[in-house]
Amino acid sequence: MTQEFEFDVVVVGSGAAGMTAALTAAYRGLSVTLIEKSRSFGGSTARSGGGIWIPNNPVLQREGVPDSPELARTYLKAVVGGRVPEAKQLAFLDRGPEMMRYLGARSKYWEFVYDRGYSDYHPEFPGGLAQGRSIEPAPLDGRLLGGDLHKINQPTMSGPKGIAFTVSDFHDLNMIARTWAGKRTAIKVGVQAVRNKLRGRLPLSLGKALAARLWLSLRDAGVPVWLNTPLTDLITEGDAVVGVRAEHDGTPVVIKARRGVVLAAGGFEHNLEMREQYLSGPQSTDWTVGATENVGEGIVAGQKAGGAVDLMDDAWWGPSVRNPDGPPFFCLAERSQPGGIMVNHTGRRFVNESAPYVNVVHTMYEQEATGVGHIPAYFVMDQRFRDRYLFLGNFPKRPLPQKYLDAGIVEQADTLTELAAKIGVPPENLTATVERFNRFALAGRDEDFRRGDSAYDRYYGDPTVRPNPCLAPIEQGPFYAVEMVPGDLGTKGGLVTDEHARVLGADDRPIAGLYAAGNNSASVMGNDYAGAGATIGPAMVFGYIAADHLAAGDPRATAQPPAQAASTRTEGAR
Repeated sequence: MTQEFEFDVVVVGSGAAGMTAALTAAYRGLSVTLIEKSRSFGGSTARSGGGIWIPNNPVLQREGVPDSPELARTYLKAVVGGRVPEAKQLAFLDRGPEMMRYLGARSKYWEFVYDRGYSDYHPEFPGGLAQGRSIEPAPLDGRLLGGDLHKINQPTMSGPKGIAFTVSDFHDLNMIARTWAGKRTAIKVGVQAVRNKLRGRLPLSLGKALAARLWLSLRDAGVPVWLNTPLTDLITEGDAVVGVRAEHDGTPVVIKARRGVVLAAGGFEHNLEMREQYLSGPQSTDWTVGATENVGEGIVAGQKAGGAVDLMDDAWWGPSVRNPDGPPFFCLAERSQPGGIMVNHTGRRFVNESAPYVNVVHTMYEQEATGVGHIPAYFVMDQRFRDRYLFLGNFPKRPLPQKYLDAGIVEQADTLTELAAKIGVPPENLTATVERFNRFALAGRDEDFRRGDSAYDRYYGDPTVRPNPCLAPIEQGPFYAVEMVPGDLGTKGGLVTDEHARVLGADDRPIAGLYAAGNNSASVMGNDYAGAGATIGPAMVFGYIAADHLAAGDPRATAQPPAQAASTRTEGAR
């Protein structure tokens, strides 16, 4: 028997976008419920680094970051270009600081810190900041969650209990064998772990800290959250969305929404059929670290209601290493550290290895289309690299897990010629490529791809290596080749929305009562990536904007087309 309920607002999805939307609606005096497909909350947010990219936010202002609305607008326009309407770009930039202040004034759990030095991804663009605009949630004690602690979605990799570190800590820990900052951070994290254990603390950091802070805020605001409640369909009356159909613990439910529905159910990264329909090949659901529940039903439901889609051919890409018995390893710092290169099937370099991860994979797919063969690529490094830096989560000088060698994901050889034979690339090409790279490393300038020229490249480089912290010769055997595939944090395409987060139809008119945010919507970042947290930051901002617009008036009044066209909707454009 179907049960029926009614609220002002129904939010679908418990990631950062959904929880921000529900929290804002509650603070604006609306009755709201949030439904979540999984038995856990947090979605991909809880599995992430928890970074938030919102220019001019209060944390940056407090820390004296020399940002301004003009700089931010200039930079975002340089990153996104005309791929996303200017009205939507400006809504994100103008409303982001407002969101941070509004929620920060009402939630006692609203605490964030600045990731100083974590450069914007294109700091050389007009308006870019080499010192960065990224913030992250401060760690907190998981005991505050009480019985809800076990409900938080788990990250792809987890350390021992009691250990928690920030993004800045992670940056320093990568240099544990090279710098005093790395050693001091390791000691600090270790001491904190001992103290946490003695005091019974259960520290949460990164994405889990963000998800927990939002969840605690929802709990204090009295917002009902229904886990294990997958969306099955949207309810429409005429051209308006008036509620959702779902299953709550296996029981069909109808939840009417007096004002509207906010779709924030993530992307389609774990739906192989949709990946093969929209994304370039080759594709695999084994290469993503997004929440396993993200199969695109929110996007499909929005399309059935008349919503247009865009950017469906893109994702939050990143070179990744397959894991024989778990989620892939998303390579972030490794590609910037000196003494390693990426080569293709011909044994030649094809990209600036240290470039922003989404751009590296764009290059992998673009070149793959020419028939050269960049998927998989191979990360080639020597023993000196292994002795100096973390790799695949393994500390320096420790052997790589045997499971990677047994699966053929990692190959090892005493010479480059032998290594080339193991990965099937021409030995003369690989040898010549390394020799050429070594000359660049000694000179301190990458004449082929300008690796190390950007402040972003250098952020994860080795400051003890000069003149270029991203370049060092590959010359001390044994040598290693690690297979790298085009992994992702989630898909980037989804329902087209306007500056109010309203879902638009093919005629660019809003669908009354229907909103979308996060990876359920086509990203305000277009085909690029402005900085660390440019997934979560916009997700939260447009979740806030959606709820604020729902609270401001009757969203089912006759809708007018937005001031600008929603987008070019050319799914093949990059």
